[in-house]
Amino acid sequence: MKISAQSALNQQIKNIGLDLGFQQVGITDTRLDSHHANYVKWIEQNYHGEMSYMARNLEKRLNPELMVPDTLSVICVRLDYRIEEGSWPVDLIDHGELAYVSRYALGRDYHKLMRKRLQRLATRISELVEDMGYRVFTDSAPVLEKALAAKAGIGWQGKHSNILHRDHGSWFFLGEIYTDLKLDIDQPVENHCGRCTACIDVCPTQAIVAPYVVD
Repeated sequence: MKISAQSALNQQIKNIGLDLGFQQVGITDTRLDSHHANYVKWIEQNYHGEMSYMARNLEKRLNPELMVPDTLSVICVRLDYRIEEGSWPVDLIDHGELAYVSRYALGRDYHKLMRKRLQRLATRISELVEDMGYRVFTDSAPVLEKALAAKAGIGWQGKHSNILHRDHGSWFFLGEIYTDLKLDIDQPVENHCGRCTACIDVCPTQAIVAPYVVD
């Protein structure tokens, strides 16, 4: 069976991403229809709290092609941040003089690191394909990144709303490249949460008010 030029390009993009240090690269289209109603309801219930920016630019957030005209595909990446050094929260609970800093904040500002690496990925892709239009994102614009990551097969959305990878949990950053390239899309992975409600049961503030809904 011959490999199509399109499939070969997809694989080249993924290989470049891995070469640049991303742990996973997935590709999806721009359709987020199935997320519209739930996101609007979440906003209407004021579950976004003081994060007023989440209620702005709804149409652009839910329609990537409105955010970046001519967008046809979204390249999603995963960058792991779990490190073994440091203490776990449970080890510090009884030490009033100690504070716990989340692992994702222990290193360099991930926004800068991710943006530079995504830009390098986009630049190398543009060397393969002439006249590629694109824009890179990493938690910096109205992008429904968890929904896109799930569609691209990066992982599945757990009941705590984070994206989960079966081997690496949720210890990773997400980034996206909106592009006008028409690429083959990856398939979502199976949701492995099943009947488990551990994240809901142990949430110290009961913020997970229902499966997949965080207040």
